[in-house]
Amino acid sequence: MKTFTAAFSMSVIALTSVCFAPSVRAETMQKSNSNFDIGAYSARFSREKPIVAVVAENSFTELTDYVIPFGVISASGAANVFALATQQGSVQMFPALKVQPQATTVQFDARFPDGADFVIVPAVHRVDDATLIAWIRSQAGKGATIVGVCDGVWVVANAGLLDGKSAVGHWYSIDDLKAKFPATQFLRTRRYLAHGNVVTTTGVTASIPVSLALVEAIAGRERAVAVAQYLGIKDWGASHRGEDFTLTLSSVVTAATNWLAFWLHEDIEIPVTHGMDEIALALAADAFSRTYRSTAYAQSTTSEPITTSHGLSVIPDRVVAPNTGSRTVNLPVGVPAALMLDEALRQIGNTYGVATADFVSLQMEYPKP
Repeated sequence: MKTFTAAFSMSVIALTSVCFAPSVRAETMQKSNSNFDIGAYSARFSREKPIVAVVAENSFTELTDYVIPFGVISASGAANVFALATQQGSVQMFPALKVQPQATTVQFDARFPDGADFVIVPAVHRVDDATLIAWIRSQAGKGATIVGVCDGVWVVANAGLLDGKSAVGHWYSIDDLKAKFPATQFLRTRRYLAHGNVVTTTGVTASIPVSLALVEAIAGRERAVAVAQYLGIKDWGASHRGEDFTLTLSSVVTAATNWLAFWLHEDIEIPVTHGMDEIALALAADAFSRTYRSTAYAQSTTSEPITTSHGLSVIPDRVVAPNTGSRTVNLPVGVPAALMLDEALRQIGNTYGVATADFVSLQMEYPKP
């Protein structure tokens, strides 16, 4: 998703040279030995639960791609989930927030020499990072299912794991992916797709349905239904209308207007506290930081990392008392976590206009209800 934002920002700066992406045409799936569904998990190494590793690249990893799978699968209780990074230290998330991983990939390997059962690969800035690619190849070689979320597909493809396979990706990246990786068939009609031991997804918000699909593959339909109800999700099917997502004159004008009006840009503070829901936090911070009018910051009264409901450490951006004058977004209590995105889009629409909310939805490839 970083790929889209950087390229789109350049288009905004050079308005007269904006090139509109061609209208997306739905494609018929090529017949394959795979039906593209995620297969049921088979226990390995006498493990009581599968091991899921969500891996980040420290300099820039997409927030929702990383946090949503961690939070959803952890909430299911179906697997042991670990938040990793390739290097020591914190991870700068994109477009907002900072987290402290639980371990490095080296530490994970020392603890689990047989490897993970599932590896979640979010979108990262350095899609050709040698350390990340080598580790993913190693995990695939040990039998792990590799899940590339959104533009995480670039990393998976650079690792050579998509040759001869079908895949999906963020709508903005599809044409570039096709050109760079001609040995892979890229489709537009599914939100997530499994081919062999590799799973790929479309844009940012596909992290929710693919995470539920993984829960179903691991622990069955009943468990997935329970988690979906907890999240406020009614359907996590793979069907997708890729043709609904493309650059339009309206989206370009909205982005340009918001970006150029830099004097109207504002900070959004989201209070963070121990035990808070990391899924709702990620969705709110991600959405508000894509408006080109605002950036979200984690606000706390202490500099100590806060621990979310499922054990993720979030590092406060600002250590200040409440009511500093910045706009504050409080996560609603008692509202299912996944519905925070709809709430954030509603607030964005009320504050910055419906066109800006639509622009955020476009970036996140969110098929609005």
